Amino acid sequence: MKFALLSVSDKSDIIDLSKSLIEFGYDILATGKTARLLKDNDIPHIEISVFTGFPEIFDGRVKTLHPKVFGGILMRNEEKDLIQAEQNKISPIEIVCVNLYPFKKTIKKDNVALEEVIENIDIGGPGLIRAAAKNYKYVSVLTSPNQYSDFIEKLKNNSLDENYRLNLAYKAFSHTADYDTTISNYFEKKFGFEKINLRISEKLVSNLRYGENPHQKANVFGDFYSYFEILHGKEISYNNILDLVAGVELSEELNSAACVIIKHNNPCGVASLDSPYNSYVQALKCDPISAFGGIVVFGEEINESLAIKLNEIFLEVIVAPDYSTKALEILKKKKDRRILKKLKNINTEGLSVRSIPGGFLVQDKDIATLNVSNLKFVTENKPSSREMSDLVFAWSVAKHTKSNSIIIAKNKTTLGIGAGQTSRLDSVKIAVSKAKEFGFDLSNSVAASDAFFPFADGVIKLADAGVTSIIQPGGSVRDEEVIQAANKYKLSMIFTGIRHFKH
Repeated sequence: MKFALLSVSDKSDIIDLSKSLIEFGYDILATGKTARLLKDNDIPHIEISVFTGFPEIFDGRVKTLHPKVFGGILMRNEEKDLIQAEQNKISPIEIVCVNLYPFKKTIKKDNVALEEVIENIDIGGPGLIRAAAKNYKYVSVLTSPNQYSDFIEKLKNNSLDENYRLNLAYKAFSHTADYDTTISNYFEKKFGFEKINLRISEKLVSNLRYGENPHQKANVFGDFYSYFEILHGKEISYNNILDLVAGVELSEELNSAACVIIKHNNPCGVASLDSPYNSYVQALKCDPISAFGGIVVFGEEINESLAIKLNEIFLEVIVAPDYSTKALEILKKKKDRRILKKLKNINTEGLSVRSIPGGFLVQDKDIATLNVSNLKFVTENKPSSREMSDLVFAWSVAKHTKSNSIIIAKNKTTLGIGAGQTSRLDSVKIAVSKAKEFGFDLSNSVAASDAFFPFADGVIKLADAGVTSIIQPGGSVRDEEVIQAANKYKLSMIFTGIRHFKH
């Protein structure tokens, strides 16, 4: 006799698979609800309790944990195994089709009880899968309905060779690894246990054309596309994804009418005004040269007038929570431009992970926001209400700009951005020079620095340019020197006590 064991939580296409297996001469063993489904569809099968001579017990928590089952899966077509199998009345099980209790779906339920979560931890299923995968030279293991049709085709063509079974085994081990990772991560987060292993298990969802450069391969894993819907344009790229995420993270810290323009993972223009249209117009003025070919992010629907304005220059990607029908029609005239709809917020707690030789660097995501009540006013002059509003705005932009970063702003609009320099003074010089390049009057503007000023030179340079108020973390051994310089130039200065390095 040839046995195939079926024990599935996801019963998609299991009836068709069963019928095909019977046609190829397999006797079907089935457990619990799988057996009931086969019975309801008049498909011949043997219930596992009949096969083992031992009942399913403890509400089905124990049903396949039996030597006749695991012996049948793990035995090999070798003389000593065949002798022991005959002595113990064990028959070989050549096909194992198992998928696991829906643990992932269960933990996503609102207010799900711990008891329900525990009951959806599969025990026998992973054991069956691992046993079959270990013995792939003799056993085929199926863990997903999307494998069934190809498997049946292989049976039909008599091409179920060892390499194919090895590939099934690899996928089976990946399946159980992902399952255990989900369970471990759930317990770690639920009960606040200290992280002792970095466990990342995400499914491949798409292959990208290439990575940062054409010679680098790149893929997307996980549920990125649950946050964004691609409405139009050519295939999204690795760099597009990095940039649009950077833009959305900043956008979510500003008012919904704000506009963020990103180029190479840095903002090159940001404005937070009364409408997306006005915000875009002002953000673009900050650096229209860098904005060419950039990524533009909005927090509100794009309407027809804004769409017309956006079409005036080349933009790689546009992201918004919605588009009017007419706006979408206008934007789609640029056939290669990517248009994305943001489906939900991305600024949530989690981990930031980077690869290093031999391992990974892991840290909490920087989701810290400014608490105005904790600000420290360190100078003789205090910022006006208008300056205060601009300081908070500039601080948000600085947080999402590569270090060292200096942001000069006025009326909730960036005028100059200095990013990614090895010297803070150089960042100041770049921010000032770019603002002047595009004709901005920096008088009565404000500045934000992502980290403290190590010397007073940067503050003096900003004051000379027309800046009247500065927000920075503080914490330098030369803070007093910096404060004295601010007082000398009659600046107001605020210490946040928070640093926002972004490397």
